[in-house]
Amino acid sequence: MARLVLTYAAVTLVPVVLLGAALVVSYQAEARGRGLAEGRSEALLVAQTAVEPRLTGRPLSDGLTPDELASMKALAKRSVGDHDVLRLRLRNLSGQVVFSDDGSGFKDRPEDEALDAAHGEVVARLTHLNADSDDVGPIGPEAVEVYEPLTAGSPERRVGVLEIYLPYGPISADVTASLHGLYRDLAAGLALLYLALFAISMSVSRRLRQQLRRNTYLAEHDPLTDLPNRTAFHRSGEVACEAARRDGSSLTIAIVDLDRFKEVNDTLGHHNGDRLLSELARRLSEFVRPGDAVARLGGDEFGLILPGIADPEPVLWLVRRVIAHEVSIGGLPLSVDASIGYVVAPEHGTDVDELLRLADVAMYVAKAQHAGVVRYDRAQNHYDPAKLTLMGELRQGIEADQLVLHYQPKVRVDDGRIDSVEALVRWQHPAHGLLAPDHFVPLAEQTDLIERLTGWVLTTALRDLVALGPAAAGLTMAVNVSARNLGRAGFADRVAQTLARAGAPADRLVIEMTETALLTDPAGAAAVLREVSALGVKVSIDDFGSGQTSLGYLSTLPIDELKIDRSLIADMLVNRAHGAIVRSVVDLGHNLELRVVAEGVERADILAALRSSRCDLAQGYLFARPMPIGQLASRLTSGSPPRTLEPSR
Repeated sequence: MARLVLTYAAVTLVPVVLLGAALVVSYQAEARGRGLAEGRSEALLVAQTAVEPRLTGRPLSDGLTPDELASMKALAKRSVGDHDVLRLRLRNLSGQVVFSDDGSGFKDRPEDEALDAAHGEVVARLTHLNADSDDVGPIGPEAVEVYEPLTAGSPERRVGVLEIYLPYGPISADVTASLHGLYRDLAAGLALLYLALFAISMSVSRRLRQQLRRNTYLAEHDPLTDLPNRTAFHRSGEVACEAARRDGSSLTIAIVDLDRFKEVNDTLGHHNGDRLLSELARRLSEFVRPGDAVARLGGDEFGLILPGIADPEPVLWLVRRVIAHEVSIGGLPLSVDASIGYVVAPEHGTDVDELLRLADVAMYVAKAQHAGVVRYDRAQNHYDPAKLTLMGELRQGIEADQLVLHYQPKVRVDDGRIDSVEALVRWQHPAHGLLAPDHFVPLAEQTDLIERLTGWVLTTALRDLVALGPAAAGLTMAVNVSARNLGRAGFADRVAQTLARAGAPADRLVIEMTETALLTDPAGAAAVLREVSALGVKVSIDDFGSGQTSLGYLSTLPIDELKIDRSLIADMLVNRAHGAIVRSVVDLGHNLELRVVAEGVERADILAALRSSRCDLAQGYLFARPMPIGQLASRLTSGSPPRTLEPSR
């Protein structure tokens, strides 16, 4: 600390010393200026009171009269003898010396200063007696050399120049005396300035060090919960992995994600949501052992590092119970569940980045299966490096316009007329060729990239629908959306904006989502679907029969269409149970005033059975495979009558 103070003292002293030096130089220059000014004043006084009254007014180029010469000698003798003047000369307007108290200068070349004074300018400079190159004799004392224009006669006119050397010593003493006072004041002022700067510097530096420590802390800690953040957690994981490798011990890394935390924020507000997070963070901090680590990784996600636990699953179930214990927020008792995924090193690896990724995979499995705590298993991991690379390329593919849409018609079962089409995205990959959606859509659904993908599909499909013109009159366009789309605020607004930009009527758009997507967040999905339906957009439940949607819940949704899952259609003629389900779904849909679509129709006998069951629409390879927009346009104008598709044989 003492060394730091000395350093600050030295650093602060430098500008003060430089300022003092600059002021001293300035004062000295000002002192010289004052000395010259005083010399000019004395020379003017001598000229006006002692020299000019002795002149008759004749130009000095005519020489001095005997009386003038006598008077000048008497003046010079007295003033030089009293040491009030060191040298006195008179020059004519041509700069030639016409009188000199010591007889010098008569043969010298006229000086420039004398010529300037002959033209009315007063010239003064600091010099030494006999310092000019034309002078003879030893160098004399320091003097103020002044060239003063002389006027005389009536009317007054310029007659010559007074050259006078005044001793600088008395002037210097007077100036120096005043400088000493200035130097004292300057020293005192600079000392006070130094002390003030030093105090300010110390104060500012102390605050900066405090701010630096604060910023360093905030860079590694979550400001809401005061827990370490993801950066600090990652570093702790690296240290723990290294220790586990060195000791040959086990290490558990767990990712904890709160279930339905969004409902708390939406219902009670973000302020109460933050209070809940702070309380859970406190509980986790108190639960872990010394040597364990807990961090808030972001949002409602926490991380745990538990070294040296042989069987971590019971411990993590206990963590889940600690989280689920009621919390009183705003006078209301709240309880939230958590989904926990974990990995164990070295079994699942020793690289902390890989371990965190795998724990994240296990956590998502726990959330999707409502399993509570899930240990990572290789079979869970759909995120192999090749697919991750593909995901990175998909973002660029969207920007580079590499996506294309193919359209598969839905036809009326009774007459084969094309009723609507479904937009199915493909990716024209520059290296892998045309990729089907199952290669990239499931991966996109796990990230925010599904937002951009769905937006692109919706925009392109509506644009193509409008471009089809009269041939597609009354035709509806179906676009698939994911649970992640429904979970985003403002989805209905984005649909409305896209319809407006495309110039397409809302009732010609059908939003399709899978039955399982509804189960991810039933209340949230229902609210979004109501907003979409309010626009006039139709809603279709895809893959119906593959999930577990209750009939009571189904009756509350603003839906217009049910699509029976292809797995039920494919064997409905040989699987009596599936056949019964298909007929029941058709009856159910009609009773709810919904249209019913059979997916995956590939055989004529299945079509006949669907016709007998009074199914409304069929979609599948029996009629048409997904096709580009140009081929769809041709299909809409072909057939007899137009817009009909005959089943393939």
